[in-house]
Amino acid sequence: MESQEPGTRTGKAFSGHWKEKGMQAVFFIAACTSILAVALICIFLFANGLPAIAEIGPLDFLLGKTWRPANDLYGIFPFILGSIYVTAGAIVIGVPIGILTSIFMAEYCPAKIYRPLKAATELLAGIPSVVYGFFGMLVLVPFIRETTGSKGNVMLTACILLGIMILPTIIGTTESALRSVTRTYYEGALALGATKERTIFTVMLPAAKSGVLTGVVLGIGRAIGETMAVIMIAGNQVGMPEGLLKGVRTLTANIVLEMGYATGLHREALIATAVVLFVFILIINLSVSLLRRGQNAGD
Repeated sequence: MESQEPGTRTGKAFSGHWKEKGMQAVFFIAACTSILAVALICIFLFANGLPAIAEIGPLDFLLGKTWRPANDLYGIFPFILGSIYVTAGAIVIGVPIGILTSIFMAEYCPAKIYRPLKAATELLAGIPSVVYGFFGMLVLVPFIRETTGSKGNVMLTACILLGIMILPTIIGTTESALRSVTRTYYEGALALGATKERTIFTVMLPAAKSGVLTGVVLGIGRAIGETMAVIMIAGNQVGMPEGLLKGVRTLTANIVLEMGYATGLHREALIATAVVLFVFILIINLSVSLLRRGQNAGD
């Protein structure tokens, strides 16, 4: 077998070196594009939102209970409470179901139905929000109306629907966390006489708590940022939330419903509302990062 000429080998090495450099440049540009996109969003929001907050007054804006643009009253406290209440309700409904489903899939699910069940939970994540909204309008709203005697477009309906929407996030993260726990914990607990159920709830879940909490926090982020489905079923009542069987408006719904015709200070107040929502999302993402860092430190 003839050996390659030294010049040929040098040429190929030179070509490979520049291909590697070229791919590094492509990756660097992609990373810079992502960072630039986030930076531009931050600059736009804060440059347009902070002056409005200063003009309205931070306390009047954040703690004001009246939203009446015609009278230059821009209090978003009802919308903040609406977002918190709806998100909390979704967590109360979605977290127990998601964790129990994850336990079933990780420890009890027969092999024959695991793949269809896994595909179904992943499909939930791919369903558009507007489809969830139609499901809520045609199924949940009439059910709540007939069951409770309310108008149906109420906070409870939004909580139930958002609880369903956050399931794939919680299930996927929690199942992965449970499967990552070393099996020696499970086998050791069984060897000491613990039942399978006791082992799962007292050994496996605590060992996977960082992953479980990460799923819950990501679910909170999904719920608090949801817009279209909430607009379609929550009633969009401007005012302080009055109960589970009353309408409610969230931060995201308020922005979408009024941005199309807002001008002047009204438009800037809506952008300032987006700033508040953006800060909430940043806090949630920071919480996820801290949880993951704690999980890696524990490992």
